[in-house]
Amino acid sequence: MPKVEHVASYLLSVSNPGTEWSITPLKLQKLLYYCQGWHMAFNKGEPLFTENLEAWEHGPVNPDIYFKYKHHRYLTIPKEHFENKNSKGKPIIKQRQLDIINTVWDTYGQFDGKYLEELTHQEEPWIVTPKNAVIDKRKLLQFFSQLAQKA
Repeated sequence: MPKVEHVASYLLSVSNPGTEWSITPLKLQKLLYYCQGWHMAFNKGEPLFTENLEAWEHGPVNPDIYFKYKHHRYLTIPKEHFENKNSKGKPIIKQRQLDIINTVWDTYGQFDGKYLEELTHQEEPWIVTPKNAVIDKRKLLQFFSQLAQKA
């Protein structure tokens, strides 16, 4: 299972700074939330990454990723190089996981962080979680599974 930092790095590797497909710290957090939720919905509840998301004031946040990129503030994070191989030469992120991450990117990647923040503020996992508490993965699974059934 990849770590949240691998998913973040991969997303930054497909970003396009200077366009609507660039990524700010706020946008990165929301993309991670959507990657986790949709992955769980399409993989029988299996998380994409084990690290938690928390319900912060501006939406779902992974604290480790927040602290890693917060120095960028509201500005674009530069594109990163992502090598999808571990020390044994095996993929860090499996193809079925990449397919979901890429679908999330294709669906949400053109939106800015503030729009995605507003979107998450209308969604049950963030709404029902007390501020600064961990968003229960079962709530993510339930919410995104219901969305998947409607689609």
